[in-house]
Amino acid sequence: MSRQKTNKSKFPPWLRVQVKCGSAREEITEILDNLQLNTVCREAKCPNMAECWHKRTATFMIMGKECTRNCKFCGVSNQSPKNLEKDEPLRVAKAAYKMQLKYVVITSVTRDDLHDGGAKHFATTIREIKKLLPTSGVEVLTPDFMGKRELLDIVFNASPTVFNHNLETVKRLSPIIRPDADYERSLNVLKYAHSYENRSFLVKSGLMVGLGETDEEINETIEKLALSGVEILTIGQYLPPTENHYPLNRYVHPDKFKEWKEFALKTGIKKVFSAPLVRSSYMADSLVEDLLS
Repeated sequence: MSRQKTNKSKFPPWLRVQVKCGSAREEITEILDNLQLNTVCREAKCPNMAECWHKRTATFMIMGKECTRNCKFCGVSNQSPKNLEKDEPLRVAKAAYKMQLKYVVITSVTRDDLHDGGAKHFATTIREIKKLLPTSGVEVLTPDFMGKRELLDIVFNASPTVFNHNLETVKRLSPIIRPDADYERSLNVLKYAHSYENRSFLVKSGLMVGLGETDEEINETIEKLALSGVEILTIGQYLPPTENHYPLNRYVHPDKFKEWKEFALKTGIKKVFSAPLVRSSYMADSLVEDLLS
């Protein structure tokens, strides 16, 4: 199968994003800039940034802008990371408060250079948000913490609303796309999260398509995620951030995303958001609304 270049003029019609501006987007930009905070929206060049910021939402990215891993699909820099900023958790909480968020999503770069992988920083951020916004939900999208359960426990003990760890792709492609990660390790992280004693959070994961996987491989991966205890699943189209990233293999038609959603629901996964422009944190609050009631 030939690989396609992601020239925006050649995007299929279902991938054309309408840019929205306005006072809300300008306000979000000002809040984030004033508090010197990073978002995955900007750093990973998310196609939904304009829409989400127009709706007064954003996904905070903590622990800097430099990642210690070099995933072939990701737009985040993998240069040498800087020291953690101890006041960052409080700054995130203040931003969430200023934005009047009822649901806060936090992700991060991977920090394998830190002895705890940044687990304590995640936990502190969750707790600071809960102090200022005690009725708001908090979703975390974390690295694998090298699969160390004692580090995962630190995050779990802070009682997030949702624990999200993305599997990203199928087993065959995982060593190529995520060379510093591990497919089975990610599944084990999700299994452990689901089996965690007195668990109060939901377990979530996400997949990208268009990297060279087959439809059958996606179905097999969905089944493995269901067996691992995943309750919420996102599936979206891979779009290379630049020409230097892993090349696009195919554009997947929206009808196929609908088929995967139906299949995933049949496996027992409770909530599925499957569409070309879906990303891990896109409209995250709507996916948990029914499950939290």
